[in-house]
Amino acid sequence: MISPADIATIPFDDWINAFVRGWLVPNFRPLFQAAQVPVTLVLNNLNAFLLFVPMILTTVVFALAAWRWAGRGIAIFTLIGFSFIDMIGLWPETMTTLAMVATSVLFCAMIGLPLGILAARSDMFWKITRPILDIMQTIPSFVYLVPIVMLFGVGMTPGIIATIIFAIPPMVRLTNLGIRSVRVDLTEAARAFGSTEWQMLWDLQIPLALRTILAGLNQTLMLALSMVVIAALIGAGGLGLTVNTGLGRLDVGGATAGGVGIVILAIVLDRITQGLGEGGTVRTVSLRQVLTRMLRGKGAAPIN
Repeated sequence: MISPADIATIPFDDWINAFVRGWLVPNFRPLFQAAQVPVTLVLNNLNAFLLFVPMILTTVVFALAAWRWAGRGIAIFTLIGFSFIDMIGLWPETMTTLAMVATSVLFCAMIGLPLGILAARSDMFWKITRPILDIMQTIPSFVYLVPIVMLFGVGMTPGIIATIIFAIPPMVRLTNLGIRSVRVDLTEAARAFGSTEWQMLWDLQIPLALRTILAGLNQTLMLALSMVVIAALIGAGGLGLTVNTGLGRLDVGGATAGGVGIVILAIVLDRITQGLGEGGTVRTVSLRQVLTRMLRGKGAAPIN
């Protein structure tokens, strides 16, 4: 039986190599190198700060945050888990991993939140963005590393950039979903009482969508944590480097220790961010509040 490959063979890999090596890298590598500057600045300062702060103080701060937003059980787990990480000698690597995750999530929020708002307000933009997000979420994480190395080199900053690309889709998707899920009667009431588009977005839609947005932030954080571990393959440090080194040397103990540190950090960050989205810090808006705000002239033009 004749297969399609017997009739015609498409050199798809050659096309990609020609595009990346022959046009993208020679023409745009200086631009990509310049784009590393803000990421490097935030990462280096945050990493230096976390390594400077004493372990006890960092543990207490995270335990108090866990107590406030996740409950007493997670607070106790944070104290025990962080103490265990320090006792097995992986505290500096854990703080480096935390700095990488925090930097990635910060830039994901800075980029993903405006994109999600724009997608919620423009059906055309969402139709264009949705397949791009599908591709970003379905491509295996290892595939990101090859073009990242060619465009940005190796090291912690290229690993952060790969993490941002890998982890940003949930932020965009859930921001879009949250704003689109706001009740129509609330938006119509705000518009009827003279609220501008910006005021309606800031005073009504974002507060109502905040739980969904924080859920997207939680998913972005967990994806970032998984990606910074893989980014150790291109020179990123932290616990991912510990695991990668242990695998390369068949050091089961070292790789397991790094894996346990990742698990502890992931549980603490996940429970705190989940509690932040589900707790009382998220304010809600009712139709009565919208009407009262508009009638008082707060967030709306005066009513004649």
